[in-house]
Amino acid sequence: MSPGWSNFYFLIGSAAAGLIGLMFVVVTLTAGGDRSRSLRGAAIYLTPTIVHFAAVFSISAIIEAPGLAPAETATLVILIALAGFACCLRSAHGILRAPEGFGAPHWSDFWLYAGAPACLYLVLTLAAVGVGAHWPWASKAMAAVLLTLVLLAIRNAWDTITWIAPGRKAD
Repeated sequence: MSPGWSNFYFLIGSAAAGLIGLMFVVVTLTAGGDRSRSLRGAAIYLTPTIVHFAAVFSISAIIEAPGLAPAETATLVILIALAGFACCLRSAHGILRAPEGFGAPHWSDFWLYAGAPACLYLVLTLAAVGVGAHWPWASKAMAAVLLTLVLLAIRNAWDTITWIAPGRKAD
């Protein structure tokens, strides 16, 4: 990677790691609710959000790892991006096939939980290829994609919390 990016990747990786921890707190909000609905909601909405945070955290760690050649970095980032893309496909499938009684997904769910992140993972794959090939714009593109992915995951986490919290029963 280009010199001078260490602070950026340290900051964004640390933020993603902390937000993963907060997502575990969100999971506790589902306690006391309908188990099948909670599990389905977690698979469609919570898991992809955690995957996005984990992808940013992992890529930040890979980029900060000493001694990795650009080709090795690119290969690892591509593998993570492909796993993230597969998670988006799984989420899209779940949103489009929401069963009766589960509650119809909002029109934005498909685009913000599946469509936009899938596009980001595809651009991330291209940026990783660029890092391996030493394209001058690749490191900036990768940073922009990771920042966008974190912001999108924060938005999705907020959306999930605002969906879960009103449905909780008071103790």
